[in-house]
Amino acid sequence: MKMKKKIALGLVLAMGLTMFAGCGGNSGDKNAAADNAGGDTAAAIKVGGTGPLTGGDSIYDLAEHHGAEIAEEEINAMGGVQFELKMEDDAHDAEKAVNAYNTLKDWGMQLSLGSVTSTPGTATSDENYRDSIFALTPSASATTVTEGKDNVFQMCFADPNQGSASAQYISDQQLGSKIAVIYKNDDVYSSGIYETFMSKAGELGLDVVSTTTFTTDSQNDFSVQLNDAKNAGADLLFLPMYYDAASLILNQADAMGYAPKFFGVDGMDGILTLEGFDTSLAEGVMLLTPFSADADDERTQSFVAKYQERYGEVPNQFAADAYDCIYALYQACTNANATADMTAEELNELMKEQFTTMTFDGLTGTGATWNENGQITKEPKGMVIQNGVYVGM
Repeated sequence: MKMKKKIALGLVLAMGLTMFAGCGGNSGDKNAAADNAGGDTAAAIKVGGTGPLTGGDSIYDLAEHHGAEIAEEEINAMGGVQFELKMEDDAHDAEKAVNAYNTLKDWGMQLSLGSVTSTPGTATSDENYRDSIFALTPSASATTVTEGKDNVFQMCFADPNQGSASAQYISDQQLGSKIAVIYKNDDVYSSGIYETFMSKAGELGLDVVSTTTFTTDSQNDFSVQLNDAKNAGADLLFLPMYYDAASLILNQADAMGYAPKFFGVDGMDGILTLEGFDTSLAEGVMLLTPFSADADDERTQSFVAKYQERYGEVPNQFAADAYDCIYALYQACTNANATADMTAEELNELMKEQFTTMTFDGLTGTGATWNENGQITKEPKGMVIQNGVYVGM
């Protein structure tokens, strides 16, 4: 992603870890199968993935790593199918991601969590397809990640659906009369969401009064974009981007006394844990996400409690998507009677059959299904930041 990761009212979205749990190497290796209920070491299916373990985007990777780690330990404690997880650092760079992928392949990876972010995810998914290694990414949401690859699937919503769902939600809830959009034109995640948002906004008759862009090299100063939106009378800013750029926009809008409503997408999840950011500036920010940490179902609360106890913070959507990835792979392997002595190619065929036919209930949605393009259908949720936490709208 540069980093990089929902709503009913008639919407069904296909909007999102490639993360996991290892300790060794960069994040390390561990034989997770040794942690099963009986404490005995069992043969384990090797699951690998890449993500930005270091750098500014690591907030996503760490969340996914932690979420997957909890799922791995729960599953291995039950006996039956066992997993061994390993993650390699890709620094949110496509070339480094391919190198990391090859390291995992040499390790013996049989199933893949792809990559955490979309640009590296597109590169590694090409390798997954070429090598017949099945991949289920928690958060690489660009359509190019799965396009033309029948063995690459997403747990997260695909970018086009995020854009159209956001426009629909803004329209249905009458959140703004004049809309401004700021997007990153050299990022497939941001531009992909922007394009479908604008298409749906036109269909719905939303009044988009300002459209401005930025790039990786120019994402420090948003004065031109914010002044354009303000002068156009925009009372809502749609921000299809990751939280780092969004945090600067919130800071700079506050400094210039401009206070419209802000509406973001799943990449903004994580802004509350951004080091040095004044979270009061995010008060009232809205976004679509498939996960709500304040949900009252037993499974969510158990996950949240474990996550908080171990890592000292509330899990975000990316942690939950990664947790669901591991459990979805577990369900598919169990259904297909998959074993650790199978080759990656054999598992690949079993997983493709399972993921295009099974229904999955997870933290990020119940009754989830996948189409042949690897995109998921599940119900998104509208969230708003209140008193420093996400609250369902």
